[in-house]
Amino acid sequence: MADFSKFGAPRPVENGLTARSERGDIGEQWWSRRFIGVLESFALGTWLTRGRSYARKGQVISLEIAVGEVQADVQGSRVTPYRVRIGLKKFSELVWAKIEVALAEQALYSAQLLAGQFPRELEPVLAQIGAPLFPARLADLDLRCTCPDQAVPCKHIAAVFYLLAERFDEDPFLLLRWRGRSKEALLERLRALRGDVEEVPEEDRPVAAPVPTGRPVLSARLALGEPDPIAAVSGGKQAKPGPAGGDAVAFWTAGRLLPLPSHPELPPDLLLRQLPVPGAWLGGEELVRELATLYQRLAPED
Repeated sequence: MADFSKFGAPRPVENGLTARSERGDIGEQWWSRRFIGVLESFALGTWLTRGRSYARKGQVISLEIAVGEVQADVQGSRVTPYRVRIGLKKFSELVWAKIEVALAEQALYSAQLLAGQFPRELEPVLAQIGAPLFPARLADLDLRCTCPDQAVPCKHIAAVFYLLAERFDEDPFLLLRWRGRSKEALLERLRALRGDVEEVPEEDRPVAAPVPTGRPVLSARLALGEPDPIAAVSGGKQAKPGPAGGDAVAFWTAGRLLPLPSHPELPPDLLLRQLPVPGAWLGGEELVRELATLYQRLAPED
């Protein structure tokens, strides 16, 4: 290990991010204590202790939590602060879909989340799906620091760990943001899966454009009010753009249908559940029910 004694003590920082805990353990809630406990289980030696001292001195200048990574600036003994990055693999959309279905099926857990609470049972539920809330090993974290210390993690990374735990104390949903889903997006999806979406009054709903008559249409983009770049073909001639802002896809001339993706642990109509209910001019709730039945019939048998 290199000798860094020549660099001296870290430079003082004005208005740095200082840990609220002045002594003892850092982390008040079960999730932040669990996070620190996981890190300490990696046997990181004195680096965590030195990092805790940095966190309490206010050496961390900035800290930002984004999808898949945490970035921070930490002031050391050099003039230029060190740049720290702590990466954690985000969950795929398929994994998040499994998580959301599992939580929506647990009325108590989903109700607690919708109320802004973070139930302890969340960790085993995610682990059962194969989506651990916390890193299982040090190799799960992509740790980088621009300091000359070859130790990983260094005291600068460790300082960010402790301040990160206090951020999780304030808002546990930042843990899920780190894994790829914001609080707003998760709660909106849970409401939709549970059927708790607030009904919009008729007078507040946007006026839908009329559907061209003469041929049935089926287009997700049309249902969502978005332009459809695929031109409809009817009788060998290109159809004119519809009033919805794009070309509608003719159902009977759509060609061979692609096989529906499936997963043994997910309901066949999961994708349908994620979409908003189309307007009455497209069939509304009745269309959704008919499509759900079709999804069930097309689902591969076990």
